[in-house]
Amino acid sequence: MTSETLWYANRATGAVCLVLFTVVVLLGIAVRLRARIPGLPRFGTMSLHRTLSLSATAFLALHITTAIVDSYVNITPVDAVIPFVSDYQPLWLGLGTVALDLMLAVLVTSLLRERLGHRAWRAVHWLAYASWPVALLHGIGIGTDTGADWMTWLTVACVATVIAAFAARLAHAARAARHTPAALLRTAEGVRP
Repeated sequence: MTSETLWYANRATGAVCLVLFTVVVLLGIAVRLRARIPGLPRFGTMSLHRTLSLSATAFLALHITTAIVDSYVNITPVDAVIPFVSDYQPLWLGLGTVALDLMLAVLVTSLLRERLGHRAWRAVHWLAYASWPVALLHGIGIGTDTGADWMTWLTVACVATVIAAFAARLAHAARAARHTPAALLRTAEGVRP
């Protein structure tokens, strides 16, 4: 495979990863909100979340592999898993490595979910929320298409949808907190929550 082909493959898989991981985050929020996707039963949302998570991880593996195999820039397997040690753009590549390491923790604990228990799995699963913006910054900082109109609009669309979904998640959590037994008791006693 030529270096030019690898370069295009790396760019393409990076953009696909952005879209897929954005959809995974949105589906994760939908699962937490117990939302249904039209045409799917409730468990279908969770199943789609898991399936797309694995698909996104496969594209991420391809993205990393093409970056390592491409000889135009010297990125080693060590650079891919240990943050900020690369000679090539250590900050931006390091952010991608941090995002990868966080996602690996989420992936491994998800595969071991039955053995870990729900609380431990859930605590680690929160890292997915951290990995998405870190990966986004990686792409903005190191991506060769960052200045292109199509990539700008794609990035803006992904950020806007995640912010909207996260705002819905926070609003849902706030409503649920107002309806806890303590809040209901205060309301019954005449104290506004």
